[in-house]
Amino acid sequence: MEIKVVRQILEWNEDNSKEIKEILKKKGIFMINVMGSPGAGKTSLIVEMIKRLSSNYKVGVIEGDIAGQIDAEKIDALGIPVVQLNTEGACHIEAMSISHILQYFDLDQLDIMLIENIGNLVCPAEFNIGEDIRIAILSIPEGDDKVEKYPLMFATSEALVLNKYDMKEHFDFNDEKVENIAKDMNPKLHVFRVSTRNQMGMEELIGWVEKMVREKSLA
Repeated sequence: MEIKVVRQILEWNEDNSKEIKEILKKKGIFMINVMGSPGAGKTSLIVEMIKRLSSNYKVGVIEGDIAGQIDAEKIDALGIPVVQLNTEGACHIEAMSISHILQYFDLDQLDIMLIENIGNLVCPAEFNIGEDIRIAILSIPEGDDKVEKYPLMFATSEALVLNKYDMKEHFDFNDEKVENIAKDMNPKLHVFRVSTRNQMGMEELIGWVEKMVREKSLA
């Protein structure tokens, strides 16, 4: 019985996800789901992405947290439309929540929607939320065993950002091993070595994101 309930939840979520995709497709909005552990640097990465993307695209943000609005305030300070989503204990964002939140944006004034999912390497990977691509963040201080321990997160993402790469010399982190393991399970995965502190790798990441946005607009 418990398995049946879980399956129903996932199927219901998938239906909502498909509806969101249709809405965003009609509006010409590209949605990016940013996932990773607490402290991996999701908000910092999103801030740097906004700084580079906003010169060519109109960007909106949905900030997911269990509680509080600290990260949303950082985005608001950039003059970017942002809505805080508090899950009040839930370890992931579901498509239904995204569907409800979209009404708070002027969708005709957006090109890209960035979602900061709840800090977690397990649950967020299980739920599609209408996104076009997923970016999984793994920071150097977290260790190089996370791809093996939490494979679904990396197997279902289009990009893996190895964040805080400027700290690599201080940690026993084998990034080549991580990339090889991740690409064995997900051959189409794009891997970026990034530091939001010194801007390393950001131009390459943004170039790839813009390429994905252009490809969707031509599809």
